[in-house]
Amino acid sequence: MAIYLGVCMILLKFCVAFASNLRNESCIDGATIVLSIGFYQNSCPEAEPIIFSRVEKAVSDDPRMAASLLRLHFHDCFGCDASVLLDDTPNFVGEKTAAPNLNSLRGFEVIDAIKADLEYVCPQIVSCADILAVAARDSVVLSGGPGWDVQMGRKDSLSASKTAANNNIPGPNSDVPTLVAKFQNVGLSLQDMVALSGAHTMGKARCSTFSSRINGNNNANSPDINLEFLESLQQLCSRSDSNTTLADLDHMTPSMFDNQYYVNILSGEGLLASDQVLATGNDKTRDIIRSYVDDLAAFYEDFKNSMLKMGSLASLSSGGEIRRNCRAVN
Repeated sequence: MAIYLGVCMILLKFCVAFASNLRNESCIDGATIVLSIGFYQNSCPEAEPIIFSRVEKAVSDDPRMAASLLRLHFHDCFGCDASVLLDDTPNFVGEKTAAPNLNSLRGFEVIDAIKADLEYVCPQIVSCADILAVAARDSVVLSGGPGWDVQMGRKDSLSASKTAANNNIPGPNSDVPTLVAKFQNVGLSLQDMVALSGAHTMGKARCSTFSSRINGNNNANSPDINLEFLESLQQLCSRSDSNTTLADLDHMTPSMFDNQYYVNILSGEGLLASDQVLATGNDKTRDIIRSYVDDLAAFYEDFKNSMLKMGSLASLSSGGEIRRNCRAVN
């Protein structure tokens, strides 16, 4: 394993050295944010190895952390500006207590440790938003999934919005039209939505997030309902500590980044209602799911491309900054 990870880092450095001219630009409200591969090659060449090392240790200590760091980037990236990391202040209520984030997001202390290391080596150079993007990629790689060259150059926001997080991040009971609309609002397609949903091949969720799956809100006579699976969830969540009880989003290979998630939902074993509806609520999404079940490489390629597309989203219209502490503006 150590040899494999060492090879990954060598390949990563090689790609960065020879691909620094690749760029992606987004212009929001007159503010142009330029992202490129190898953005820190001269200003902080140690950035990606430092991030990888910290993520590797965190995932080794707690395999669930891979999914948690990936989720942090997802929940930040209907903006990709590290607003999700900000603590509340007298001037604004941050996003950590928004409904999609409360009792869901974790891994903030890993980001804090990465930022502390980077501030020691190259102070106020690497943005917290870029740390989130790289940590997400490294989490996928460390879980057996694909790697990709992360485009960087993001700035950190000066504020956060609980309301925006509540309105923009899809909820666990969303139907297909709602999911499509939320993604399309930020320029992501139906295909992107299905590919990115594959991130649920890792991680866990509380009973409260999938209560609609087990409380009789499904048609028990539907051929897409797996009654044995639902009964196992009902038993799990009937315990006295169900408010804190966790279930695997992918009960077959919960710590591996693979295409088992899609196999599960075709079998009626999607944990969240928003997972299962992809197989039952729309012919197009179901066809994409079948293609990913049949071809793991196709899923990996689409996931990489959609992650790059999502990672290029930028909502900063008033500059932004490089935070010294990811939890607070400078």
